[in-house]
Amino acid sequence: MPIRRLAETTINRIAAGEVIERPAAAVKELVENALDAGARRIEVILAGGGIERIEIIDDGCGIPADELRLAIERHATSKLQDEALVRISTLGFRGEALPSIGAAGRLTLISRPAGQDSAWRIEVAGGVVTAARPAPGVKGTRAIAEDLFYATPARRKFLRSPRAEAEAAERTVWRLALCAPQTAFRLASDERVVFDLPAQDEMARVAALFGREAANTMFALEAERDDVRLSGLIGPASLNRATAQLQSFVVNGRPVQDPLLRLALRLAYRDVIPAGRFPVAALRLELPDEALDVNVHPAKTELRFADQNGVRSLVIGAISRALAQPVSLSSAPIAALPNLGFYTPPAPPSQAARGFAEAELALASPPAARQIFADTASEAEVSQHPLGAPLAQILDTYVLAQASDGSLVIVDQHAAHERLTEEKLRAQFAEGRIATQPLLVPVVVDFPPMEAARLLAAAEILSRLGLEIEAFGPGAVLVRAVPAALKEPDTARLLRDLAEEFAESGAPLALEAKLDAALARLACHRSIRAGRRLQREEMSALLREMETTPRAATCSHGRPTFLKLSCADLEKLFGRRA
Repeated sequence: MPIRRLAETTINRIAAGEVIERPAAAVKELVENALDAGARRIEVILAGGGIERIEIIDDGCGIPADELRLAIERHATSKLQDEALVRISTLGFRGEALPSIGAAGRLTLISRPAGQDSAWRIEVAGGVVTAARPAPGVKGTRAIAEDLFYATPARRKFLRSPRAEAEAAERTVWRLALCAPQTAFRLASDERVVFDLPAQDEMARVAALFGREAANTMFALEAERDDVRLSGLIGPASLNRATAQLQSFVVNGRPVQDPLLRLALRLAYRDVIPAGRFPVAALRLELPDEALDVNVHPAKTELRFADQNGVRSLVIGAISRALAQPVSLSSAPIAALPNLGFYTPPAPPSQAARGFAEAELALASPPAARQIFADTASEAEVSQHPLGAPLAQILDTYVLAQASDGSLVIVDQHAAHERLTEEKLRAQFAEGRIATQPLLVPVVVDFPPMEAARLLAAAEILSRLGLEIEAFGPGAVLVRAVPAALKEPDTARLLRDLAEEFAESGAPLALEAKLDAALARLACHRSIRAGRRLQREEMSALLREMETTPRAATCSHGRPTFLKLSCADLEKLFGRRA
């Protein structure tokens, strides 16, 4: 078959598939055009998931009548001032969006700049352009995309359902609205108003789009290194979700879904949220245009940083430091416990009365339900400490305390002590002072060959943590020393738990990940176990140490160490308020 030149319309339709692969991509390009035009209000209207119709109305600078035809030609743009592609400060710059939409579907532009007598209208359908003509219209631009992909049926048949496409388009506008809080946004889909937001500050915009519950617990983040500035809002470890839906990244005013930033966020939270859960964050990076390459992909959602390691370490370090702050009630998960009731004696019981009450409770309840009531806490202890004063221990596992704001704090004693222990071990490890206790009689532990090999591969790392092991025949591991801090550990169980930690990822772990996994497991074996009865002094000491230990709101596995029930929560449980 002879080589031939493709028709211009065919070339445009092929190119359109790279830029506009679904309705959400068309929405993104059109809204970005509106933002680049300086719009202070943008309205997005979708029908049929955007397949039937997309309409974007803005009050931006508009397109002059004599430039409308040029605006829909491929690689024609008013935004690119630096043809070396080094300094790109606008969202769009490739000059591909409008011709791509017009090649794949039907595009109508109605635009009127300030000072022009009337608006002008131009239409493109399947790449065929009609002449521009006057039309009624106010200042700004109205872009209408209809019957998307009618000219490229191969692409249209791979679209998902209208509902799924609508959700993707709505998600795209959600990201764009977060990147430009100074611009009012209204989004309607099939006559349903998704949101209608005024121009507002970033905190208010995050509250509107993340939800009030999330926004109430998120806190500000500020960090800077060299010429890179990081700001935004992040959630405490307790605020995590099953998906990454509540994550927003904006770089130089551009909403992105960059893998480097997603990885940095995940690593920053790795030790404080459960595996499989995702943190909540709205992050904004500002850096010199020349330190950033946005010309990586036609969709412009991925970036290339000149200093990738610097950006990654800035994000991880800033978030890690923020999460290491002492615990506070504002970052505590809310306990939602139905049918929960507590009895408070009218006066502090005497020792004899308390002993009689315990005896009565022992007769009336199974052992697991027994509880010890602590001496009534002094008002000073309640008011001077964030977690308040201990009141009782229930089920020999949970410490109850009264906080200064009247909330009931419920602490999982094992989870809390596990975090405290890990942070101590981590500090000792950083200072190179984890003590080792040689075993008088070395312990031999049998494993399946793969697990034994996995442990022995980490022998050098474990020795730095005070655990000395070596091979002892096929599938066996000999333990010669353990960390002195573990006192009298169950050595076989400790090694089996470590083997499970190393196998959890399903792939060889990096050095840092192995250290983290081992520290977490050592901490677990050293910690106060569930089922151990504590004295009031021990409960108080646990609360005070939690208040001064980094990351104490979650355990080494990312589970919460404490919950709270406010007075209002308790009143709701008892039906005292709606």
